[in-house]
Amino acid sequence: MDQDPQNTVAAPELPAEAPSPPQYRHTSQRGFIAEWTVTIILLLFGTTTLVQAFVIPTGSMEDTLLIGDHLLVDKLAYSPGGPASSHILPYRDVKRGDIIVFRYPVDIRQTFVKRAIGVAGDHIKLVHKQLVLNGHPVNEPYVYHKTEYLDSYRDDFPSDPNVHVSQGALDMLTNHVKDGEVVVPPGYVFAMGDNRDSSLDSRYWGFVPRENIIGKPLIIYWSYDAPTEALADPSISIEHLLDLVTHFPTKTRWKRTLNLIHGYPLN
Repeated sequence: MDQDPQNTVAAPELPAEAPSPPQYRHTSQRGFIAEWTVTIILLLFGTTTLVQAFVIPTGSMEDTLLIGDHLLVDKLAYSPGGPASSHILPYRDVKRGDIIVFRYPVDIRQTFVKRAIGVAGDHIKLVHKQLVLNGHPVNEPYVYHKTEYLDSYRDDFPSDPNVHVSQGALDMLTNHVKDGEVVVPPGYVFAMGDNRDSSLDSRYWGFVPRENIIGKPLIIYWSYDAPTEALADPSISIEHLLDLVTHFPTKTRWKRTLNLIHGYPLN
């Protein structure tokens, strides 16, 4: 499958018993029936204006989204509703815990997928890998930690960077930290990967401008076990084509096909 670079969710990786979580309340996002209704409409009538296809080439959102997951992204989800359309389509703003697709602030030619952790006005910090949001530790059942060791910047954030960070991150650390917490400014979102120890995210490049957000992943329409090199390449290689022809039945993750993608409410 030929992928344009702008249609690849490129989320580069870095080198290197809590109480039972509450059941997801559908009142905090579209209900099950509404989700499937919108999905069917987009599948039948959607164009690139309404829905767009993306592929996950790296593991920064494991185990929520896997390398080789092919997604359809709802581009209407966060669009501002008009006088009539706002009563018909379920437009809404980004909420904490949503999975979002957006233009990478450092290079808008690249497209990333992460989880929205904080919205305007939120206070955020990490203490030994534990997310503290607005003064309260948060249960994150979706988070995956690959490493047991603590990194002085990655896991106790914000602090002095021990790796190269972009200018946006430096601005965030200089101008948007209060009492040891990052404060999200109006018009921005703070985002992190679920594979928390191996995600290049807002800790390293700063906030996501609201206008950079394209939409929300809606459904996994196909999942194929392929390496990052094959999926990140904008042009399909002969090797990848041969792999598809030879291993399509065995490398397709059939259980993930047509799975809806949901966020998780963070309070």
